[in-house]
Amino acid sequence: MYAELVRRNPGEPEFHQAALEVLETLDPVLAVRRELADARILERVVEPERQIMFRVPWLDDKGKIHVNRGFRVEFNSALGPYKGGLRFHSSVNLGIVKFLGFEQIFKNALTGLNIGGGKGGSDFDPHGRSDAEVMRFCQSFMTELHRHLGEHTDVPAGDIGVGAREIGYLFGQYRRITNRWEAGVLTGKGLEWGGSLVRTEATGYGNVLFTAEMLKERGEDLDGRQVVVSGSGNVAIYTIEKAQALGANVLTCSDSGGYVVDEKGIDLDLLKQIKEVERGRISDYAERRGSSATYVPGGSVWDVPADVALPSATQNELDEEAARVLVGNGVKAVSEGANMPTTPGAVAVFREAGVAFGPGKAANAGGVATSALEMRQNSARESWTFERTEGELAAIMRNIHRTCFETAERYGRPGDYVVGANIAGFERVADAMLVQGLI
Repeated sequence: MYAELVRRNPGEPEFHQAALEVLETLDPVLAVRRELADARILERVVEPERQIMFRVPWLDDKGKIHVNRGFRVEFNSALGPYKGGLRFHSSVNLGIVKFLGFEQIFKNALTGLNIGGGKGGSDFDPHGRSDAEVMRFCQSFMTELHRHLGEHTDVPAGDIGVGAREIGYLFGQYRRITNRWEAGVLTGKGLEWGGSLVRTEATGYGNVLFTAEMLKERGEDLDGRQVVVSGSGNVAIYTIEKAQALGANVLTCSDSGGYVVDEKGIDLDLLKQIKEVERGRISDYAERRGSSATYVPGGSVWDVPADVALPSATQNELDEEAARVLVGNGVKAVSEGANMPTTPGAVAVFREAGVAFGPGKAANAGGVATSALEMRQNSARESWTFERTEGELAAIMRNIHRTCFETAERYGRPGDYVVGANIAGFERVADAMLVQGLI
């Protein structure tokens, strides 16, 4: 089946990798549930329900015309409306959007909430563009995409390159075209017009909570642990914040230029000032932090010895060689804040060494879970407190961990969160597909 998938989807290595990672764990399910094989559930799951590609023309501030490509892959709606972010980055192509959308199916299923899986974006890069240029691009992008969206159909959110600014412009154009104040059509909105508290923090917070649950199963916790984090964007910043709140000493953060090691622990206020306010570089952090911080251009953040590693930057950033270094340095737990940041070879190294490994579809599901909570608030025309929303998030992450842990045990793979997450997510989607007929 994998060979057929590759043949039908040439030139999409990220999608191939994501699909294989799920497919190779499902044999135990198909062995005892022949009705899933007979209904060709697997063949249907790997084929998106709808793939949308479109032209996005826009004018820059000098009057020059640019043409980008837009994508939305609506992968599976058996559990609810398609749900998944929009990514604006020069690396975006159909294969990457399909990999992200495929992962989103099972991630969303694991939350226990009624949301399907989808993803989208464009090869437009907002970095270095003025607000006016970003607005014109977003308006052109939404002019085409709006016909495929709706709070009961497809609900995008933000992702890399799509923050509160972009969501605002996208929502404004949707409202202008449709003449509807449909707050639930996009999540990640500003707090003053339908957004949810904790959404900014949710992915990072959720990953740390999942990590804490994995350690708890082993009779350990995060208090006093040395932690390495990659990245310095939204996910990394709030991973650091929650890890520090639970008593961990976070030593590192990084960007595309290199990484910083801070022996005193990352100064979160300084990091936020540089990355969220000034939009500066990690090298600026080292210059202003003082003697405790060292900037390492290039290199690998995974060379830094630690008890816990939390990859929070981008896909395939932690390879087999880096995994062996981490294991050699005594790492006890690795959990994915980013989407598929660990290569298959690295995952195999962690499994062989008995390291607790949290796959992204489980560990970083806090972001989409809180997006679904935002949809719930929009539907009820109400706003929740930070404490209530964080409490809901914590409960969801504990439930995801328990589901993955118990599913892995039930299928004879105790402690294997990859198997547990894949099977639990797949079974929930498959059961919904079975009862809904051949569609």
